[in-house]
Amino acid sequence: MEREMRRKDRLISREECEKALQEAEYGSLATISADGTPYITPLNFVYKDGALYFHCAKNAGHKMENIAANNKACFSVVDSVNLIPEKFATTYRSVTIFGTVSVVEDPAEKRASIEALAEKLSPDFHEEGIKYINAAIDDISMLKFEIDHMTGKASK
Repeated sequence: MEREMRRKDRLISREECEKALQEAEYGSLATISADGTPYITPLNFVYKDGALYFHCAKNAGHKMENIAANNKACFSVVDSVNLIPEKFATTYRSVTIFGTVSVVEDPAEKRASIEALAEKLSPDFHEEGIKYINAAIDDISMLKFEIDHMTGKASK
């Protein structure tokens, strides 16, 4: 269910949201445990072809168990943060995304998404990144977060 943002004066455009997703280094993925408990995982990501991609250990861990039981999730990024202590304020840009998460099964999509993540995080080490991916790809799962809707806001 999409809710209306309370602080409309801080609303940013979809284009600005996408820019934040391209520039932010990490975000937090919120999933729901089998007992209904929320679980948040901070992680690196890449925004590619209108979706978010994350890497993780193959078929293991709390996050993977949660996604297998309930693939609905929320993702949040905050960047451009600057504390202004004398004004008791902070400037920032943030994006909150709602959607579903699934394991990438297609080998070509898996490779393309992990290469895009490596390029984002280590752009000066392309060859080394490809070697690392080739050695580790069978032990890595890539998750795809398909976006249902997102909102963003900024304080400047």
